[in-house]
Amino acid sequence: MSDVGLLGPWIRRFLLEHLVGERNLSKNTQRSYRDALALLMPFVSKKLRKPVDELTVTDLNGDAVRSFLADLEVTRDCGIATRNQRLAAIHALAEFVGLHSPEHIAWSGQLRAIPFKKTGKRPVPYLEKPEMDALLNSPDQSTAQGRRDHLLLLFLYNSGARADEAAQLLIGDLEFGLSDRDYSSVRIRGKGNKIRHCPLWPLTVKLLRAVTAGRAPTERVFLNRRGQPLTRFGLHAVVKRYAFRVSRQIPAIASKRVSPHSIRHTCATHLLRAGVDIHTIRAWLGHVSVDTTNVYAEIDLEMKAKALALCEIKGPKRTKRWRDNAGLMAFLKSL
Repeated sequence: MSDVGLLGPWIRRFLLEHLVGERNLSKNTQRSYRDALALLMPFVSKKLRKPVDELTVTDLNGDAVRSFLADLEVTRDCGIATRNQRLAAIHALAEFVGLHSPEHIAWSGQLRAIPFKKTGKRPVPYLEKPEMDALLNSPDQSTAQGRRDHLLLLFLYNSGARADEAAQLLIGDLEFGLSDRDYSSVRIRGKGNKIRHCPLWPLTVKLLRAVTAGRAPTERVFLNRRGQPLTRFGLHAVVKRYAFRVSRQIPAIASKRVSPHSIRHTCATHLLRAGVDIHTIRAWLGHVSVDTTNVYAEIDLEMKAKALALCEIKGPKRTKRWRDNAGLMAFLKSL
């Protein structure tokens, strides 16, 4: 069988030639598409009892893809958003093959016709100020690990950085002011390799100076106990550990999905409450569209309550009957 009919060479071209060479998609998107296909191929191979390297393009038909998506939800207990994310990778692969192989245009159309599932919008999780303060104070700062964890939580709250953005942060990305009166900032590489600058609080700067002193600009800022760069999974583990610890003191935290991303939401919500303009918050978080940032204005109950108080319709005030107005009666009798 020619390579044109085999699925493997198409996947290699899709991942290397298309995602990297043609579209220059971010590393996270590349990994997401790779992981989707790494799950899909063994599933189809097992279903057809055929080695992965011998699978053909037509083996990956609509029925196989629908079975795979159902298995994600049932067996792997994935949510609809994850299911749709995997399907997006399959759609992209089908489009790529169809564009480069006219004989597979019909096959491509069948796979791309598989619809995404509609998802309900979940409320955006964020922490109230006392909850965030408790989370920041939970690490034991008398130990080196506790100081690192405290700085990590503080940096996530200060910058609103995503987990991967914080994990990839280099010492050279930190721009400290020459004095306390000068602004210090951090250069963050976001989605699509977009660069944004975020101001840093004096306390964040002080702790970052201490942890990066004497180290090379090319080193990662946050390291694990073995001195290796902390991964985004390690960041999640740190946040989860302290969220569990704080939940014993503040039971309300136990019902919230506390993660690096919920700290990002917390940063945005608290900035909005402090009166920061929505467009500034958009730039702060690295959102492409202000529509994404507007969700924080919709979820904040405190701001809604203040707005409601401003337009509250109050009942009519009770006025005194004229007979009860002693001043008026005395005036009338004096006439």
